[in-house]
Amino acid sequence: MSRVLVTGAGGMLGNDLVAVLATRPDLKVTAATRADLDITDAAAALSAVAGHDVVINAAAWTNVDGAETDEAAATAINGGGTANLAAACATSGARLIQVSTDYVLAGDAHTPYPEDAPTAPVNAYGRGKLVGEQAVARLLPDNGYVVRTAWLYGAHGPNFVATMLRLATQHEHLDVVDDQHGQPTWSHTLAERLVALADAALAGHAAPGVYHGTCAGQTTWYGLARAAFTLAGLDPDRIRPTTSDRYPRPAPRPAYSVLGHSRWAAAGLPPLPDWHSALVDAFDSPAPPAPWKVA
Repeated sequence: MSRVLVTGAGGMLGNDLVAVLATRPDLKVTAATRADLDITDAAAALSAVAGHDVVINAAAWTNVDGAETDEAAATAINGGGTANLAAACATSGARLIQVSTDYVLAGDAHTPYPEDAPTAPVNAYGRGKLVGEQAVARLLPDNGYVVRTAWLYGAHGPNFVATMLRLATQHEHLDVVDDQHGQPTWSHTLAERLVALADAALAGHAAPGVYHGTCAGQTTWYGLARAAFTLAGLDPDRIRPTTSDRYPRPAPRPAYSVLGHSRWAAAGLPPLPDWHSALVDAFDSPAPPAPWKVA
């Protein structure tokens, strides 16, 4: 029986990972929340990883704007903490699946970024996550997997979809940016894919390196908001398009976060589903809490 360690088990993605893994009686799962494991503590990471075959690292500093004002603290988790887990996996022989981000890329392309595209993060959050990616590549050339995701939403944490539907109860119209392009990704769908990658890695079917874990297709935040309103039974015309300069943020956002998915085929796995079909599935899901359910 293979043993899997999930770090960051209390977060949005971590919760979904634990739920997906709970359906697998052939796996023994250790779910470590932030309170259980501080990944910035190298000794604690070494102890936690021991005895596991796969580590899926969903622990992260996720406050993008907060990273801009405290880059050292964000990088200590996203970079240093990841390096600690990678070093522990190198010692124990475990595979590491590291969840990363589109923000390691410049975001100025016009066609989907391949997995081997040059990195050039435009904000502190992206720089810290890139430190983590580089640690995985350096310390685990044969057992390290980096899965970049983007535009995550889910039932177990704050996210854009939940925010839009909450604001719908407070405002008649919402202005949403229409000049940032990306791939909305349901965290449950990503969790299923990460577990499938773990299976493929253990079976020797998946080569180490970078994979892109986002849903297929693309839209804008405006397009996502309209789709969410429609599925919630609200009038999508209450959403009005605007531009990013109307909403300045401490951390610059990439204008184009569309990722290519060619490496999945080599691992014997299909790409993630289209973003809209995944959104429909998310709205149909009975899993509580359901932040997109509105009265």
